[in-house]
Amino acid sequence: MKEVYQVPASQSLQGDVIISGAKNAVLPLMAATLLCRGTSIINNVPQLDDVDTMADVLRYLGAKVELQGSRLTIDTRECDGYQAPYHLVTKMRASIYVLGPLLARLGQASVALPGGCAWGPRPVDLHIAGMQALSAKVELSHGNIHAHAGRLKGADFTFPISSVGATVNLLLAAVLADGTTRLFNAAIEPEIDNLVDQLNAMGAQIFGKGSNTLVIEGVAELQAAEIDAIADRIEAGTYLIAAAITKGKLTVKQVQPSHLTALIDSLTATGALVYCEDDSITLDAQRRALKPISIKTGPYPLFATDLQPQWMTLCVSLAGVSQVTDTVYPERFQHVAELCRLGANIRVKGNTASIIGTPNLSGAPVKASDLRAGAALILAGLIATEHTDISDIHHLDRGYQNLIGKFANLGVTIHRHASHTTDCQTKTTPLLSLCG
Repeated sequence: MKEVYQVPASQSLQGDVIISGAKNAVLPLMAATLLCRGTSIINNVPQLDDVDTMADVLRYLGAKVELQGSRLTIDTRECDGYQAPYHLVTKMRASIYVLGPLLARLGQASVALPGGCAWGPRPVDLHIAGMQALSAKVELSHGNIHAHAGRLKGADFTFPISSVGATVNLLLAAVLADGTTRLFNAAIEPEIDNLVDQLNAMGAQIFGKGSNTLVIEGVAELQAAEIDAIADRIEAGTYLIAAAITKGKLTVKQVQPSHLTALIDSLTATGALVYCEDDSITLDAQRRALKPISIKTGPYPLFATDLQPQWMTLCVSLAGVSQVTDTVYPERFQHVAELCRLGANIRVKGNTASIIGTPNLSGAPVKASDLRAGAALILAGLIATEHTDISDIHHLDRGYQNLIGKFANLGVTIHRHASHTTDCQTKTTPLLSLCG
């Protein structure tokens, strides 16, 4: 039976939140263990469905994977499989990260075309073009990517657009290639830096960390290593926005403020007070008249697209007019129709949503179309009259560890229970050009 989150109208959030490890960092770190034979350890790993899915992919390939608390152990000594099947890959787009390391170490890989969130096309053409640049032969047939190579050969490759996923895969492939690879216009997200640190700890020779140009001197082999995953900046941002929406005061801990500069600047511009220390961020919106601020998403260090839906909910909660433009994923607006069910007034044109603040939302059954849309609906439920039932919460299980427990520590009791609502009552409304 399907489950729903029941979110009550809440008072101001108060308290501290310990931020979990970043799943968007952990998944590439897990894929990188395929590059060698040995036992690798990843610390600060969140207990999430996406981590479980990647673990299942690695097990299918022959690895032994065990998560104890936040410590993940991966033994690849008997890992010789090169086929990642559709029934696993379709659960999560990041499964494509096994393409690069399998091709680099085994000389062949067969990976099903990935699935993932339901909004907009996110093609894998850059992943394929990168492998071809490293002298791999790649074919698409029957819904699978088939790649073959002897030893990959280093080459120059320029990303026409900044792509985190393609940068990850090219790094994972190039570290064992023969010769030098230079990646231009590479992504510079903190999760990329985390991966570079892991690969260099394994014996790779990667230079230019933190810049758009990465230089990789290929090595003959790598060794297992231990690495700590960075904190989840998107989880931290979600809770900070939640505090702003409810006019509360909240501290997120075990986080790196430098990873959230764009969000911190935007929150400060609304009128909220934001204080940063070495590993924490405090937001105080108590008794402050916040104003909506327009934002435009972009590659790091610009405003993260994964915080766009949550930010839109903040704008909905504040009196005034603002705009949200997504230049990374222009079709990432499936949450708009559901916010409108709660009473939001949002107009969408192209990749821009115009919001007229509607502070008085009303509870209603809504559906999470994807991970971050689900987070946005929870935040909206916090300020809606009566309660809000959110269905399809399996999306949230992919990216937020202990969501109920963390909100409980902030004074919000979210219930998870079996759904007694018919599909027709929770069916997602088509995205209209005008809502409200």
